[in-house]
This record gives sequence, structure tokens and C-alpha cells, in this order.
Amino acid sequence: MAELRYWVWLSTRKGIGARAMGDLLRYYGSPEEIYFVRKGDYPRELNINSASLEDKTLSPVSEILGKCSEMGYTILTLGDAAYPARLKNIYDPPVVLYVDGKLPLIDEEIAVNIVGTRDCTPYGIKISEQIGYEVTKMGGLVISGLARGIDSAAARGALRANGKVVGVLGCGIDVVYPPSNERLFWDVKHFGALVSEYPPGVQPDRSHFPARNRIMSGLSLGVVVAEAPERSGALITASMALEQGKDVFAVPGNVDASSCRGSNNLLKEGAQPVTCGRDIMEVYSARFPDRFVEARKLNKLDERGVEILAERELGEISANEKVFKRKTPKKAIDKEKSEDYINVSVRPEGLSPDEEKILEVMSGRTMHVDDIIEVSGIGASKVLATLTLLEIAGVVKQEPGKRFTALVK
Repeated sequence: MAELRYWVWLSTRKGIGARAMGDLLRYYGSPEEIYFVRKGDYPRELNINSASLEDKTLSPVSEILGKCSEMGYTILTLGDAAYPARLKNIYDPPVVLYVDGKLPLIDEEIAVNIVGTRDCTPYGIKISEQIGYEVTKMGGLVISGLARGIDSAAARGALRANGKVVGVLGCGIDVVYPPSNERLFWDVKHFGALVSEYPPGVQPDRSHFPARNRIMSGLSLGVVVAEAPERSGALITASMALEQGKDVFAVPGNVDASSCRGSNNLLKEGAQPVTCGRDIMEVYSARFPDRFVEARKLNKLDERGVEILAERELGEISANEKVFKRKTPKKAIDKEKSEDYINVSVRPEGLSPDEEKILEVMSGRTMHVDDIIEVSGIGASKVLATLTLLEIAGVVKQEPGKRFTALVK
């Protein structure tokens, strides 16, 4: 506890940014050593506001520690083993993190930051919630700024998938901002964690949010810009992600909509285009195979003919990804035309055992190649070769995103 108070003291020095604090720590080795430097002895070459460092008053620090103890908040410092290595390795990590809730083991997570404009369109809300849901269902962790608009939608989608969210704030973790998000804040801290570099009680300030953005991208493997105009905090986050060596994704938007110009420009500048959570998760599937297993468990529901709840709940079922429902068999004369089924052609004769097996697994619907491999039990190279032959034969059609549609049952 004695050492912790020096960390909190250093983190609350006004006029000294995170980079300067890092310089001080590298120079002196610890916040305690920094505290006990005598007045006038701070080296000029560091170009640091020494007046702030020469204020040795610890009573405000005691108040902060008392509030955190009373409320059950956790304080992580750069010297703690539990401090996320991803964040520690950025150029200007926060000296202290205040946590309300249970922070996941970030370094073991497929953590994705989903950002965008506050003044978003219904399209932006819909796609952000969908991506947040799908990323979480497939084993990922959503990092959110919990701002109005895109951030909140992505967090709601993740919570809807019974997952965890890490909310990074530009104020104290006991301050709900915007006030309309009180219920969302409650859910996030109970099913994930609220995080801030600012002590409890600190009110939101315009200067806090750009600083907050570096933490969101720092905790994440990649940043997804769902919808953003040309001047947007989301673009600042994307820029910070690039500086930190993180991936940047963007959702294509209406070229006529001003709210999408910034995110569309990112695509022109080389951001990876995404239209669903799977597009993002596949980028990290090889690095985190244990986390990605959940996606395949989810897809087994499709294999048994049960509705894909992730898509049905969000109303996102495309024309070539229709959900098949089990129906009570009827006599041929009583059969009614149903949009739940795809019109299919007659299965050709003379198919190989592998071709028969794959068509049986696909059962006249669209499936991702990974799911075909898993359900069929056939090796990956053989499945790909067989799908190519079936495509040539006109009984399978390849779709975007490594998906294939069987044109026969």
C-alpha cells in the first residue's frame, strides 16, 4: 500500500503527460524515487513541469485510496504483473488504471475495439450491434468507449451474446457519461469491467477522450471503425492503433452519407474491409485457436437445422444464408411454397464418396469452409479440392468470405 500511494501521486501530477511520466520512471526507476527527489533537483533535460512534482502533498492520494477501498475498485500500476502487457508496450501507457469489475486476462483475449460516431445512422447502430454480437459469440472480447452511438451499440451487442465488455472511460469509473447510459454501465461492470486512468470522481473533459482512445486501441488487437465522418474521434483511435502496430478495420458505408466518409476513406487508405464479426475473428483464429473454438460450436447449431440465433435476433439473414427450420413432413400434394428453402437442382449421378459426404453435410445451404471441414471430418485440402470439382460440376457455388452454397440437397 505504501508503494501504491506513490504511483497514484505520480499519476495525478498536473501538466505531466503519460509520456513524460514514462521518461521519469525510466530515469529514476520507481515513483517512490521520483517523489523523494528534492526541490530543484529534477533534471532539466527531461523538460518536465517540476513545480507539479515538487508538490509532495499526499492527502489527495489518501482520499483516492480510501474511495477505491470503500467501493471495491482495483488499482493496477505499471509495476503490477496483472497490468496488460499489450497496453504496457505502447509508447505512452497510463501509469495507473482504475478498474470497477473483473478485468479479463487481456493478453489472452481476441480483444477488438469497435468505435464510430456518436451521431450515427440506423445502419451504423445495426451493423455495430451485429458485429459486437458476432465477435463475442465467436470467442472475442469487445473493448468500448461506451459513448453514445456506435460504441454503445457494439457493447449492447456483446452483452446480448452473454459476453463480457471492457468499457474505457474518459472520466472516473464512478461517473456515468453520458447519463443516458446508466443501465449499460451497470451491465458492463457486472459482466466485464470499467477502466479509467482518471481517479474516481473526475468528471469528463474534452481533453480526456483523445487520451482515452490510446488505451482502447492499446488493449486491443485491432480497431473496427463502423461508421465515422471525416472529422471523428474514431479516426483518431484508428490513427493511434496504426502507431501502436495494431490492425485497423472499417465497415463500408453509403458513399453519399457524410457519416460514412471517414470510414470509407480508411478503406481507400488500406484499412481491412469487414461486413461481419467473422471477417474480424478469422484474422486472429490461427493465433488464438482455443478462443476461436466457440465459433465452431455456434455453427453446429446450423448443422442440426436449428435457427442461427445470432443472425435471427439481429434480423441479419442474407438471401444466400437462409435459416432452415425443421418442418412436419407433408404429402406432396399439400406442400406449400416456402421462402425458408432454396430452390435446388437434381443431384448428379456418379459422385465420389467425398462429394456425396460434403453435399450431405451442406444439405442445400450456405456454409463456411471451416464448418464443412469440421462437420464432414474430411481433411482441409481434400475438402477444398472437392468443392472445386463440385463448383465445376455446377452443384456448388462459391460466395464471398470463404462460404459455399450447395445448389442440390
